[in-house]
Amino acid sequence: MRILITGGAGFLGSHLCERLLSEGHEVLCMDNFFTGRKANIAAHLGNPRFELFRHDVIDPFKAEVDRIYNLACPASPPHYQHNAIKTVKTSVMGAINVLGLAKRVGARVFQASTSEVYGDPEVHPQPESYRGNVNPIGLRACYDEGKRCAETLFFDYHRQNGVDIRVVRIFNTYGPRMLPDDGRVVSNFIVQALRGENLTIYGDGTQTRSFCYVDDLIEGFVRFMESTGLPGPVNLGNPGEFTMIELAEMVLKKVGGKSKLTFHPLPSDDPRQRKPDISLAQSHLGWEPKIPLEEGIERTVAYFKSVVG
Repeated sequence: MRILITGGAGFLGSHLCERLLSEGHEVLCMDNFFTGRKANIAAHLGNPRFELFRHDVIDPFKAEVDRIYNLACPASPPHYQHNAIKTVKTSVMGAINVLGLAKRVGARVFQASTSEVYGDPEVHPQPESYRGNVNPIGLRACYDEGKRCAETLFFDYHRQNGVDIRVVRIFNTYGPRMLPDDGRVVSNFIVQALRGENLTIYGDGTQTRSFCYVDDLIEGFVRFMESTGLPGPVNLGNPGEFTMIELAEMVLKKVGGKSKLTFHPLPSDDPRQRKPDISLAQSHLGWEPKIPLEEGIERTVAYFKSVVG
């Protein structure tokens, strides 16, 4: 098949490019390189089945494709808060553009939504039926509400125009090709530890997250895209739950050195708990994560050792 990936040079997008090329597909990689990096997809530039073009998803575009994965949007708080209005535009106008294309060419279209649609959840773990607890005017709203609106557009195009959609809600994912300045907790801890700096923990460190290794997530993407009978939303993530202190101690164990934990005030609207209910992914896709956190952290530390001076 011929497959378009918006945000294809980013952390998740580049791993998806790699997976789809390995299966023999033609891959059209689109990215504006705000958080994407050419280095992430450099290995594919000589592949005749791979095409790269610099373009912003908020501007209209045309392509003849069978599948569309819409991954275009900065996903870490420092990056999506850098230009909040642009973040909303990327989610909303980007969704309109990929859905319009899917409608015209009859492509199946996949939306990378987020666990952030659940906000600071009052239900734990979070099933897809939970409608969330989001502050619509907070600092994180540009991302949270942008993604919620994108989901609305996907389901309206599905109901009104018969567009074949797949909506996935991604929980914390980590692995090689994360940016060193990503601002997310796994990359923060690893980079700080490798540089011999103290590890920054916000709040008292008892807040929890679930961490899914990137290879597991990409497997879920591909299974869901090629499944039938369910447009979503489907949670994809690792239901293992760890406190920030547990994660920090695991990173220090893998990196070594003399870094210590330092505690700082919790940012605005930062969720206290985050854990996916993945029973739908298990029953519908036969999917669940395979790579334990300790092994994934080891692989990610090895990657960052090669990029952090």
